[in-house]
Amino acid sequence: MAETRQKLQPLDPVWARICDEAHAAIASEPLLGGLVHSSLLHHASLERALAYRFSLKLASGEMSEQILREIADEAYASDPSLGQAARADIVAVFDRDPACHRYLQPILFFKGFQAVQAYRVGHWLWRQGRADLAYFVQMRTSEVFGVDIHPAARIGRGIMIDHAHSIVIGETAVVGDNVSMLHSVTLGGTGKEDGDRHPKIGDGVLIGAGAKVLGNITVGRCSRIAAGSVVLQEVPPCTTVAGVPARVVGEAGCSQPSLSMDQLVRAE
Repeated sequence: MAETRQKLQPLDPVWARICDEAHAAIASEPLLGGLVHSSLLHHASLERALAYRFSLKLASGEMSEQILREIADEAYASDPSLGQAARADIVAVFDRDPACHRYLQPILFFKGFQAVQAYRVGHWLWRQGRADLAYFVQMRTSEVFGVDIHPAARIGRGIMIDHAHSIVIGETAVVGDNVSMLHSVTLGGTGKEDGDRHPKIGDGVLIGAGAKVLGNITVGRCSRIAAGSVVLQEVPPCTTVAGVPARVVGEAGCSQPSLSMDQLVRAE
């Protein structure tokens, strides 16, 4: 019987670890038992837990928790890539954020992770042609988390947004896989122009706190944007740019800046 159950239930090491951590968290702090049970242990899968957190956080007098839960459950059930991306995001936060010591922390406590998962549901709605609901999700995500991501933006997997205050990502922005960014980052346009007008961020890029990347420009893979920079021109792959306006100041310094999270700009 156990072997049959094993075949029916694919292994999910991320969710299994989260559940183990949840039991340990309750043993360590019993006052968190209600939160941990309702948010994690009450659910049969990570997708169900994420749908619950989505509905709990974004519910308001304008849209009930029940309706939002139904929307999120439908999204996760119809598109397995949403759950796969969430798992990659959890691992990314755990690996790159020194303040993250358990897989359950992003789901329960980190608004950057929660905002990205809300965006993913909003993006699913956008692709289904349900634009008004997608805009509602964008609005509530901005109000609750301080993260404003247009639902039409395209964002890859393994995303880590640390602190996540005042993040803005525009409609035609594209963000690759394994990108890390800190607070107050803007991926924006340069004026009132319509059409394709936002940045394209390559895989493995590290964007420092307060950086502004403006216009339909490409930031090459595995590059670094120093904190406080204003980027108005193309960034070559594997380089570091800094300043206002930003210019190339050296190589990226390593093969995967978004993983190392090294933000120091050293003299060449």
